[in-house]
Amino acid sequence: MLRLKNPTVKESRGFTLIELIVAIAVMAILAGAAIPLARVSIKREKERRLRHALWEMRDAIDRYKEAADRGAFQIKLGSEGYPPDLDTLVNGVDVGGKKIRFLRRIPRDPMTNSTDWGLRSMQDDPDSQSWGGQNVFDVYTKSPDTALDGTKYADW
Repeated sequence: MLRLKNPTVKESRGFTLIELIVAIAVMAILAGAAIPLARVSIKREKERRLRHALWEMRDAIDRYKEAADRGAFQIKLGSEGYPPDLDTLVNGVDVGGKKIRFLRRIPRDPMTNSTDWGLRSMQDDPDSQSWGGQNVFDVYTKSPDTALDGTKYADW
């Protein structure tokens, strides 16, 4: 059976220009809202990695200090039992013919993307941005940026 087209009935195929413009506008609004959320999410993940790296190094410094206070190895006079540098935590110390390491590697600072951390010795002021070089009492990031909670990363 052969069907003839009715000239008064209009077939619609595809989208009209107005529908396309509306769809593109809605997609642009959604994309514009997603970009700030993605930036915050990325920054939050970097902050989490920074907290973990600082915790890992401070834990290694504390374990080194504890071993030094127990007399497990000889310490340098005036070091207060703290490590002389971060490399000592990675390379380890000789304890009774056995090498004891406190860190596998120096973690990367996610904010500066380097292994160059700010160091403070026991003799330095708590707010000091320069390291006296006597020992490593504390570590901090050298990033001048501010965290999502409004604090400076260097104060963590």
